[in-house]
Amino acid sequence: MEFTERYSRQILFHPVGPEGQQRLAAARVAIVGCGATGSALSSLLARAGVGYLRIIDRDYVEPSNLQRQVLFDEADAAESLPKAIAAARKIRGFNSAIVVEPHAADLVPDNAADLLGNVQLVLDGTDNFETRYLINDYAVSEKLPWIYAAGVGSYAVTMTVLPGETACLACIFPDSPKGIVETCDTSGILNSAVNLVASIAATEAMKLIVGAPDKIRRTLLSWDVWSNQHAEVSAAHPRVDCRTCQQHDFVHLAGEGRPPISLCGRNSVQIHERQRPIDFTEITRRLAPHGQVKHTEFILKFWHEPYEITLFPDGRAIIKGTTDTAIARSLYARYVGS
Repeated sequence: MEFTERYSRQILFHPVGPEGQQRLAAARVAIVGCGATGSALSSLLARAGVGYLRIIDRDYVEPSNLQRQVLFDEADAAESLPKAIAAARKIRGFNSAIVVEPHAADLVPDNAADLLGNVQLVLDGTDNFETRYLINDYAVSEKLPWIYAAGVGSYAVTMTVLPGETACLACIFPDSPKGIVETCDTSGILNSAVNLVASIAATEAMKLIVGAPDKIRRTLLSWDVWSNQHAEVSAAHPRVDCRTCQQHDFVHLAGEGRPPISLCGRNSVQIHERQRPIDFTEITRRLAPHGQVKHTEFILKFWHEPYEITLFPDGRAIIKGTTDTAIARSLYARYVGS
């Protein structure tokens, strides 16, 4: 399909035009997280013609994802495909002219430079502040623009971070939210809220790529699609005492290992403290006497009631059936090894 024909309606939009479309084709973007927000972002930017997308996600597709995660289908859920792999397959089906690089991995300090390096923009499709602070640390340290985006219930929030110009995430949220924090597991999520925030973030990304800095929104924008309430807080300038962008104290980037994390929307804990290659054939043989086990080239699943262990080739695991990290660690040590 000819380039100008494929993107003709976007090229007709004057602020993009032929030159902007060429800039999109030459752009390199990383998307961290490919759940609800991330899959919508990936779809929008791939269809817009962003030439290179690096998709990073630690999770796999489940039936409960299909209500809001637009790149996946029932076959992906039945196969428990890693989301990054499933997303890349879907994108190649509707835009084979772009490069999609999937990484079924958890973004941690040790791999941040590899996974976020050599791109011009990072987009947030994650579900936790710990990872967002890590993105913020890396982006500020490298003067790399990134776009924060989140949604829960009917509420969506987003902010574009231009290191050295605007506030960073730590300027607005110096510390992680304390106390009870709403998640999609406790408050649910409307797919319309997800698509709203992804549409806004994707448009901000396009503005940055085509070279329209004067059109960038320099606020923290929140919008509740159910109550119709919305608000903006200025993010035009860094906070003078910000530990990250003013003092260059990158505590999250310097972290050595991270605690297991409960996953949004799931009664689960992720174990990612040990990285070592896993031989799925060998571990299937060992686990078979203890419960049901099956594997593909991407993932191994082991059921030992009331728990389900999903193991990835790098040794990372998701333990479903508990939010108790001690239980999760014990199960990992018993069945995978310590």
